[in-house]
Amino acid sequence: MSTQPEHAPLHPYAPAPGAPAELLAQLRADQRADTWVPAFERQWATALEESRKSFSLAALYEVIQEWQGRLASAPAVDAFVASGYDDSDFTDMAELRGRRRHG
Repeated sequence: MSTQPEHAPLHPYAPAPGAPAELLAQLRADQRADTWVPAFERQWATALEESRKSFSLAALYEVIQEWQGRLASAPAVDAFVASGYDDSDFTDMAELRGRRRHG
């Protein structure tokens, strides 16, 4: 017999109870607050409702992780944009998928 649980937890990372408030404060302090705060609040409200219906915190964890990642990567994105790198020759993945379906 194994002493291991039969299933692994969905989210090994569990944010601290104050994580949503801390995250919201960071979003409000960011230069993109005008767009990011309302988007976070919408996603959080949707995840909160989902968690109430499903009795699962997974949706809440996902929202926190997504926005923490967005905040963490923002300086790199800003630096890329400021570098003037020409990305005009990129390939639109949606266009490629459309070609594959119709081609």
